[in-house]
Amino acid sequence: MKKLILSMFFIFSLFFVNAQTEITGNIKDARGNLIPGANILLKGTSLGTTTDFDGNFTLTTDVTGIYTILISYIGYSTFEKDIVLENKPIQVNAILTEGGEALDEILLTATSTTRSQKETALSITALNAEQLSKVNTSSQADVLRSVPGITTEGGGGEVASNVFVRGLPSGGQFQFNPLQIDGMPVLSTFGLNSSAHDVYFRNDIGVKSLEFVRGGASILYGVGSVAGIINYTSITGSAVPKTTIRTEVASNSRYKADFVTSGPLGNEDSNTFYALSGFYRYDEGPLKTGLPTEGFQLRGNIKQLTKKGSITISGQYIDDQVQFFLPFPLEGGSRDRPNGNDGNEILTLQTADASDISYATPDGIYNSPIEDGVSTSGGYIMANFKQDYGTFKLDAKVRYSKYKHQFNLFLDGSGVSGARPVETQQQYLDTRGLGAETFTYLNGQALPSNALLFENRILDRSRPLRELMADIKLTKTIDSHNITLGAFLSRSEAGDFNVITRYLSEFNNRPRLVNVSNHTVNGVSNRGLGYQNRNISSNKVAVFLTDEIQLERWNFDIGVRIERASGDIENEGTSSFLVDNTSIDGLDNVIWGNGSFTRGHVSATDFAVALAGLYKVNDDMSIYANFSRGYFFPELRGTSFDGNGDPSSYEAESIIQGELGVKYGTSKFSGTLAAYATGLNDRRSITFINAPGGGFTEDVDVQNTRTVGLEGTWNWKFYDAFSLSGSVTYQEHEITKSENDPTLEGNELRRQPNFLANIGVQYDNGKFDSSLRYNYTGDKFSNQTNTIELEGFGIANFDAGYTFDLTDDGETLRLGTQVFNLFDDAGITEGSPRLGDGQTEAEFFVGRPILPIRLFFNATFSF
Repeated sequence: MKKLILSMFFIFSLFFVNAQTEITGNIKDARGNLIPGANILLKGTSLGTTTDFDGNFTLTTDVTGIYTILISYIGYSTFEKDIVLENKPIQVNAILTEGGEALDEILLTATSTTRSQKETALSITALNAEQLSKVNTSSQADVLRSVPGITTEGGGGEVASNVFVRGLPSGGQFQFNPLQIDGMPVLSTFGLNSSAHDVYFRNDIGVKSLEFVRGGASILYGVGSVAGIINYTSITGSAVPKTTIRTEVASNSRYKADFVTSGPLGNEDSNTFYALSGFYRYDEGPLKTGLPTEGFQLRGNIKQLTKKGSITISGQYIDDQVQFFLPFPLEGGSRDRPNGNDGNEILTLQTADASDISYATPDGIYNSPIEDGVSTSGGYIMANFKQDYGTFKLDAKVRYSKYKHQFNLFLDGSGVSGARPVETQQQYLDTRGLGAETFTYLNGQALPSNALLFENRILDRSRPLRELMADIKLTKTIDSHNITLGAFLSRSEAGDFNVITRYLSEFNNRPRLVNVSNHTVNGVSNRGLGYQNRNISSNKVAVFLTDEIQLERWNFDIGVRIERASGDIENEGTSSFLVDNTSIDGLDNVIWGNGSFTRGHVSATDFAVALAGLYKVNDDMSIYANFSRGYFFPELRGTSFDGNGDPSSYEAESIIQGELGVKYGTSKFSGTLAAYATGLNDRRSITFINAPGGGFTEDVDVQNTRTVGLEGTWNWKFYDAFSLSGSVTYQEHEITKSENDPTLEGNELRRQPNFLANIGVQYDNGKFDSSLRYNYTGDKFSNQTNTIELEGFGIANFDAGYTFDLTDDGETLRLGTQVFNLFDDAGITEGSPRLGDGQTEAEFFVGRPILPIRLFFNATFSF
């Protein structure tokens, strides 16, 4: 027994107590500048790290023998060196040269190990901080527009970008591709009260990198995405203090200041580091409505290094408002922006006059918060524990979020049955069955007899949210296997309070409100016509097991995930109330909540499995393939109830994805070519359609869809500091099943183009840099019946700057300019989703134009 105990103790000691080798080094470029954020990887293992802001790194391992260390950074050639690990300290210093287009940047997203893109069997796009600063002018759409395979609709302004990935039939926003910050989803449950993840987070210069991973094994980690993961990684501090301040002005009265500062907490030998970033912004645009917005965001983290890893506490606080634009009536034939009553071009029909709308309800006076636009206040706090125990590693994250959020917007017309988008005064009276009434402005001045009218709706949405989520991964390395066992848990609670108010105005840019005798009060033509109050909670529990196998020539990814989602929904009933004991043609009858609630509980369980393989043909080329079966839980806010108050069936939608591709990269040229296919089954497609009285109804259909496509990317450094990059995507997509309307089968998916392309040329000699990028979105249909086709359009963006060296200590000043939509191109990102198949090519066409040209000037000071 004593010998047995000693033998077990000896084996246990070998497993957990190993001599270790410490690898340290310093990374610079050819000009001697330090490179923070460079990636270090020990080839053939799961071990990796990044350099701090002083270009230093430390990597500890218990493996022995001859290994290759890879040092890479986006835009530089990869440094490789064979080292002998024999439990003695090793110093590796490297100088990286520009021109690294070999797909060797190290990736962090949708994987439990650090690997280069060339060794990952997935389609991936990565942007560093410098690249992000050049493509980000306002919204997520600006950033993602150049990512292959993505269709973005950014005409709405800075938030609620519609993002479509590889032909999946999303209703828009981020339904199939979650937005993540430092490896945790901004929202853990899609459609709890919104799918617009970007309303809770704004880009700032404290972001170190962006990685977008499409399909395949990305469904296994974190929130369990269907189509991919968009992950932003924040800057963390190092031993060397560093600060960057950026100021910006833009046309249409925009002023913004960004900053990021980082360094050690305490003396230079401290193992505790901080990073703090944020911005303040005031904006009267991008389209002037008389409703200016302003706000700020602060983000930060404190990182404590331990003997075996690190503990990072991070957080965010945001208090920001932005404008949001929806479709409005355009010229019916040309679809150009129309001229108003005053003969001038209409850029937007949103009006500051609507900010004064208020009326009596059973709960007192209701004041529309429309002037706040899309307003978000609140934030999150997150703890991330990373520990390396030699043969296994722990990566655990926990985050608590709480936000007050309002999504107040102008809609795209009255929604009244039979009403035209724009009406003459007589047409307005006839459609509503009114007699010979008079039209006046609110000050009593008579409206010109030939003035056109536009009746619109305000939709005020209050959407508070709080969430607690945790993600835990335990990875064990056994020879060439990196086995990860993980779990994801979340608890979410949200409110969804909606009020629609209809008002009448003239047809002008920034119009004035109009009264109709015996019909409107202060321009309001119907009050509380759309009332909805919901409370929703969601619980998610998922476990996943993956194995990432790294061999000399082959890499394999295998994994399975099982998840259970449940939700509780409370819907308040409505009634028509008489207020003030008076009525003027029913105007004082307001539709409002009656205090009765219908409650229901739903749940579903499903699984995902992913298989991926990559073969390294040689040092320059890899061939890969991946296959996955995934799932998507329908949005809880779309759950309906039957006559007995029981919720409708709640079942997960299944998706099959497959991809076959090749990756090629040298110091001068890199490129990828991939063929892909996706099939989404039992898709619960929800379309919000205008109700006859001006509110909304939900048209729900269960559909199957199919998409096949071909995608190519390239990056070519063709001469000295010049490079040419771009991508082309061609896809065929169709509805293969519709339970409600079989005639839709064979039609193309709405809002999905067949052709996408972008091309850009860049120049950077270390002092002067510039880029010109053109993004093209092909023809697409705005509706499922394919009767309204939208022509393709392109958007060109320009960026240029010059960097001045201020001191020998690395202090610099960059003066730059950016131009969004350089050639002021016209185009329609979408028609009116609420008109559905009722959209017509009459005198006016309801659509959302792309935003016009906007000029930015900025100064960036780094010290």
